[in-house]
Amino acid sequence: MARCGTLIMADLKLPRLPERTPVKLTISVSPDLPEALGCYAQLYAETYGQTESIADLVPYMLQGFLDSDRAFARSRQQPRQNR
Repeated sequence: MARCGTLIMADLKLPRLPERTPVKLTISVSPDLPEALGCYAQLYAETYGQTESIADLVPYMLQGFLDSDRAFARSRQQPRQNR
């Protein structure tokens, strides 16, 4: 795995994950994404002292992305016929 860098108390956008029931996730990604996700998981473990699998992190990363997309949020608030 490539060097991912280390930070003391990293300011990650993704907060510590809440307690949850594990969910199996199967997706296809671009060839370079697994390395980046592995680095993120490593930095997450260094930051919070808890190892999480990529499959456990990705749903929260996607939810965070969707929650931060203002255009997406506006589109969900509009009546269905205007979409």
